[in-house]
Amino acid sequence: MRVVLISPYEIGRQPFGLAEPAALLRAAGHTVECVDLSLERLAPETLAGADFIGLYVAMHTATRIAIEALPRIRAAAPEAHLCAYGLYAPMNEGLLREAGVGTVLGGEFEPGLLRAITRVAGGESRQREPLISHERVAFVLPAREDLPPLARYARLDAGDGVERVVGFAEATRGCRHLCSHCPVVPVYLGRFRALPLDLVLADVRQQVAAGAQHISFGDPDFFNGPTHARRLVHAMHAEFPDLTFDCTIKIEHLLRYAALLPVLREAGCLFVTSAVESLDDRVLRLFGKDHTAEDFERALALMREAGIALAPTFVAFTPWTSLGGYRDLLAALVRLRLVNAVPPVQLAIRLLLPLGSHLLRESELQPHLGDFDKHLLGHAWTHPDPRVDALQARVQSLVARAEQEELAREAVFAAIWAETQAALGESEPLPPYAAGPPPPHLTEQWYCCAEPTEQQLLAF
Repeated sequence: MRVVLISPYEIGRQPFGLAEPAALLRAAGHTVECVDLSLERLAPETLAGADFIGLYVAMHTATRIAIEALPRIRAAAPEAHLCAYGLYAPMNEGLLREAGVGTVLGGEFEPGLLRAITRVAGGESRQREPLISHERVAFVLPAREDLPPLARYARLDAGDGVERVVGFAEATRGCRHLCSHCPVVPVYLGRFRALPLDLVLADVRQQVAAGAQHISFGDPDFFNGPTHARRLVHAMHAEFPDLTFDCTIKIEHLLRYAALLPVLREAGCLFVTSAVESLDDRVLRLFGKDHTAEDFERALALMREAGIALAPTFVAFTPWTSLGGYRDLLAALVRLRLVNAVPPVQLAIRLLLPLGSHLLRESELQPHLGDFDKHLLGHAWTHPDPRVDALQARVQSLVARAEQEELAREAVFAAIWAETQAALGESEPLPPYAAGPPPPHLTEQWYCCAEPTEQQLLAF
């Protein structure tokens, strides 16, 4: 079978969700071509004659782009069986099938992907594989050689004027936590699974050989398995003492496993991303985050003591966000010296409510909730104060424009502060603060839950 695997977007990373299944399918005797739409064009000659086309939809932006791309894919390969796989596939099953997708796979998708191709090769098109699978996967070493070189993806800006080549690896899948707004929860339901240590190290090794100087771990939470994480970074540092890395860890885990923070730093960890989401304890309770605003400040102090930068992420606009509360968030970032640690897109993100979101069960959401919106790929909601929705739209437009013009974070923050003051009918100047250079960060600043820009939708 001739298979084409497509990744619409993965925040500047070389997609594991193409490289690993490509290796698995080739080992089974299939011919596989990979296309990363973030860097490559959707060439009709690549699609022509394909028997099976799989779209990897690991995030919201990727799914939006996939929906836009599907008519062109169908036109270029009318006989191909279309499959969507990844985190966002099962929650958007209806829309994907309307767009011509025959097989939808979520969770541990690799066995289902292999079975689906075998089924299609036998002339059967009706899906028999489960929509969401938690079966064990015999992971194989990702085949990265046919993807664009690492040097073309997002780089590490360590603040010293030299950008470094970044590799991307996964050490675990799923998450054992049940944050109500998180898209991982409806698929994994509190389950997580560690990839074999030797396999993760082998993947790191091949990316270092391809030029990687830094590894970005894509696990939903690197400390879901703290022992596994400690063993991994120890072995990685022993083999590659100059290699640095970053990972994602919950505030709750940064506090619980504070003793491991020096271990991360000694092994080369430059920064940790953490889904703080809000500094409003009511919102944090509704999101089921299991931390408070005070916990966040404690974790920030611990991270600074350990010498690791903390990169907090936020869902800045929710049905419970007031104009004053948004201003207070901005003021807190100034007070905590985090203005340069937060990509501007984080200050524009509006709560996404995909089908299956556990937050849809929350009674306090119901007065604000609208119908499912095919364009948004989620349920619409309206803020009780129309000024908040208007401010979010202005901030999102401002941030998208700033991203295109590559404006400095401080300049964008100042513009957002001014917009917020205007929305409040006030003119309080931005409090003075010592900015300093941005902490280490990746050059791709867009985020998985952000709405795609028009440029991203048109780029493919």
